[in-house]
Amino acid sequence: MQPSLHTCPCQINLTAETTDAPLSYQDCCQPYHNAFYNDEVNKADGIKAETAERLMRTRYSAFALVKPDYIVKTTVPAQQGLLDFDAIESWAKETDWAGLEIVEHTPKLGKRHAQVEFKAYFNTKDNTASLEEKVQAHHELSTFVKVKDKANNDVRWYFLDPTVAMTVSQKQPCICGSGEKFKRCCGSYI
Repeated sequence: MQPSLHTCPCQINLTAETTDAPLSYQDCCQPYHNAFYNDEVNKADGIKAETAERLMRTRYSAFALVKPDYIVKTTVPAQQGLLDFDAIESWAKETDWAGLEIVEHTPKLGKRHAQVEFKAYFNTKDNTASLEEKVQAHHELSTFVKVKDKANNDVRWYFLDPTVAMTVSQKQPCICGSGEKFKRCCGSYI
C-alpha cells in the first residue's frame, strides 16, 4: 500500500482507534521536507522539527515517499558522509510502507538528547500469508540529539544512527559538537 499524498504517511497508523481526522501531507510533513529542499524556504521560515518525535515522523514520511536526501540531512552531521545513500534509497523504494505508531516519546534525556520508540509497519510480498502475517513491524528505539550550529546560532534535532561504523574513542570530543567527551554525550546512546 503506497501512502496517499492526501494523508501524510506518518499519520497512517494501523492501531489507532481515534475519531480525529489524520493530517494531510501538505499540513504535516511536507513543510519540513520542503525546507530541506529549498534553502530560501529554510532561511525564510526557519522550519525545523521542534521535537524528536516530529523529526521521527518526518523521517518516516521521507522513507515512505522516497526522499533519501532528507534522511541523510537529518542524521547527525558527523555521520552523514558515512551513510550509504543508494542503500537508503533502495530500501525506501522496495518497502511497501503501511503506517507508523509512536509507542513512546521521551523528550528529555540529559541536556540535549531524546528518544522515540516506534513501530514502522510495512507489507510483505508473501502472497500466501494472511492479512495479519502480511503486515510486519520494524520496532526501534531511536535516539536524537539537539545540535547547535555556532555559526548562525541555529538549533536542530538530528537522528543518531547506531548502525554507522565510526572510529571515535570515548575520550574524543562528541560527534554532535557539544564540546563534551563522546562517552559523556552521544556515546552512551550509540
